[in-house]
Amino acid sequence: MTTLAAWGLRVFGVLMLVGALAFGATKAPDRPLQQLIARWALPPSDFIDLGGQLIHLRDQGPADDPLPIVLLHGTSASLHTWEGWVRELQKTRRVISFDLPGFGLTGPAEGGKFSGDYSEAADVGITVALLDHLKLSRVVLGGNSLGGEIAWQLAAAQPSRVAALILVDAGGYASAPQSIPFAFKLARLPLLGQLSHFVLPRSLVESSVRNVYGDPAQVSAEVVDRYFELALREGNRAALQQRFEQMRTGQDAGRIKTLNLPALILWGGRDRLIPPENGLAFARDIAGSRLVTFPALGHVPQEEDPAATLVPVQAFLQSLKP
Repeated sequence: MTTLAAWGLRVFGVLMLVGALAFGATKAPDRPLQQLIARWALPPSDFIDLGGQLIHLRDQGPADDPLPIVLLHGTSASLHTWEGWVRELQKTRRVISFDLPGFGLTGPAEGGKFSGDYSEAADVGITVALLDHLKLSRVVLGGNSLGGEIAWQLAAAQPSRVAALILVDAGGYASAPQSIPFAFKLARLPLLGQLSHFVLPRSLVESSVRNVYGDPAQVSAEVVDRYFELALREGNRAALQQRFEQMRTGQDAGRIKTLNLPALILWGGRDRLIPPENGLAFARDIAGSRLVTFPALGHVPQEEDPAATLVPVQAFLQSLKP
């Protein structure tokens, strides 16, 4: 064996060892639901069987509220993203939040009518099924990012069920992101996406969360823990990859102009995932809507600064008639 060949083998061996050590250090197996409940499903969390689909939800505030508020989170988030708002709103309003299939403690779309379906239409269907289960005939529907798209699509499909919309950096229009969280990029790649089912560095999750905040310094260790641990919920990583495969961004944008209801549009001025120009488009296409921009906040303004973002929400809610 030549000296060059021997050197090459040694380098290869070192790379294999480094790779094995890196895999061991970042190996992150799925975590069963029961292992996550103690930290992330504190009261008043509940679990319901919705036609064969397990749903993690919280139903807070006065049960006799004539116009309950239902809040829908975005991609890779959970009902916890609304905690700052709910803490205040529940004092006078009934507020329902839940984890969409494929996210949080709800876990993958398994069993029931929408098994394996992560389309926007399936998310609308699940939300309608939840409203039916809770016997809610008419609600204020709010949503962030993906949740915002589900909200306006439900309002377009069943206008009698939605009294008003609160859209927070909502999806709906085709656009070019200025920056995409690395975890989303990874999930979109077939081979690397499969690898992410077994390997998930916490640092990757942290960088992805920091990417969607206007001020990354506001991302606490507990927030990173939440996103990281809920991403490990059994089946969620595979579900995220399936969701991206099924995603058809912007194909229903024409329906936004058909909306005819009170709408409050909130947007982070530093949103690099769904640009602020999309907020202007919603305000243009929904007659009579109001747009409020928060220059220093990012893609999840309700989570980054719940107190500031809740001010226009409270005023908007007070203007609505039951």
